[in-house]
Amino acid sequence: MPAIASNAEVAEGHTLVLGRISDDPKRHYDQLKALLEYVVPRMNDLGVRRGRVLMASDVQQMASYLRRGRVDWVTETATTGMLLAERTGAQPLVITERDAAPLYRSVIFVRRDSGIESLQELRGHTIAFQNRNSTSAYYAPAAALLEAGLRLEILLSPRDLPAADVVGYVFAESESNIAAWVHKRLVIAGSFSNLDWQNPRRLPPLFQRDLKVIHTTEPYPRGVEITRADMPRAWVERLRKLLVQAADDPQAEEHLKRFFGTNRFLPIDDEFQRALQQTAQAAARVKAVIE
Repeated sequence: MPAIASNAEVAEGHTLVLGRISDDPKRHYDQLKALLEYVVPRMNDLGVRRGRVLMASDVQQMASYLRRGRVDWVTETATTGMLLAERTGAQPLVITERDAAPLYRSVIFVRRDSGIESLQELRGHTIAFQNRNSTSAYYAPAAALLEAGLRLEILLSPRDLPAADVVGYVFAESESNIAAWVHKRLVIAGSFSNLDWQNPRRLPPLFQRDLKVIHTTEPYPRGVEITRADMPRAWVERLRKLLVQAADDPQAEEHLKRFFGTNRFLPIDDEFQRALQQTAQAAARVKAVIE
């Protein structure tokens, strides 16, 4: 197990610091530490002696950590990872596969009896997203609505009414809340990933039979690992090698499982690079137009 590093050891460069944006640091700490326990001993010959977890409350704080060299490696959703890369010069390292899916899509859904058949018909109605950090349940569907020529405005609550020529949106904070709000007619539409659509824990079959998908987005990466711009090159290459090969190492199996249920890490080929670029463009548009 990697030891907890002191501030002096971090400054000396002997510590590999793994970061994540989190609203529940206590729960996420053990999940992040699990992968450090696998990686750190295999980087000892490069001077890495310890591992440290550093969490931030939002993109701004994590970007500051990256620019100041306080964090070396960040695990994030594709959108947040690319926003951090744009703001700090951090580099995508590998794609993270979870739920046996390196790529996934967002679906926008409504009740079957709503009479809604297309995105254009959402004008004057409200859609529920998850939160501002979600790729599948905010950035991707919001970008799809903008691409369709729709205007969006944030509402105070599901009971607030949008103007007739815009699509109102609210944050439900969880996938199960999104499904419930649509099913109970608190909002007309909701959005999350196609994996959540197929997951009975997120979308109970009792709800699903009353709902239908009216739009599916282009695919984007499930997750991405990024490294700070000035991280030692030897550390970057070793970390990439260790992560990509971890799925074939029996000793890594439990560490991957504890790391947010990760199946494997994949090199960033041309397909993944295009998907990351599309994700970055979608996030930039949402930030510019909505926020």
